[in-house]
Amino acid sequence: MNLYKKNMTKRLSVGFTLIELMITVAIIGILTSIAYPSYQASIMKSRRVDAQGALMGFANAMERYYTVNNTYPAAGTAGIYAATSPVSGGTAYYLLSIAASTASTYQLQAARTGAQANDKCGTLTLNQAGVKTFSGPGMAPADCW
Repeated sequence: MNLYKKNMTKRLSVGFTLIELMITVAIIGILTSIAYPSYQASIMKSRRVDAQGALMGFANAMERYYTVNNTYPAAGTAGIYAATSPVSGGTAYYLLSIAASTASTYQLQAARTGAQANDKCGTLTLNQAGVKTFSGPGMAPADCW
C-alpha cells in the first residue's frame, strides 16, 4: 500500500520540464524575431504617411501665399507652415523646408531625422506641379508615395 501512495504523490507533483520550457522560449523568440521587424516597418510607414500629409499641407499654404502675393520666394520667411512632421508637435521625424523657389515654382522637401533616419525612401519632395519624388535608392514610387 505504501508503494501505491508513493507513486500517486509523484504523479500529482509533475510540472513542466526544462525541455518544454526551453521549447516555449524558443518559439516565443522566433515569433518575436519575425514580428518586430514588421512592426518597425509599419511604424516607419505611418511616419512617412504623416510627412506626406504635412508636405501636402505645406503645398496648400504655399498656394494660398501665392494667391495673395503672386510670388513664392518670400513664403519661406513668412513662416507659413510648421517646420517639422508631425505638425501637431512631439518628436520630429521629418524636417520640412522649401528646397528651392522662384517667382513661379517651388520645391518642398521632408528630410528624415531621428528615429526615421533609416527610412529607405529617403527625402520626400513635392513641387508646385504636384510632382512627388524621393531620394531612396531601389524603391518604387508606389512604396514611398
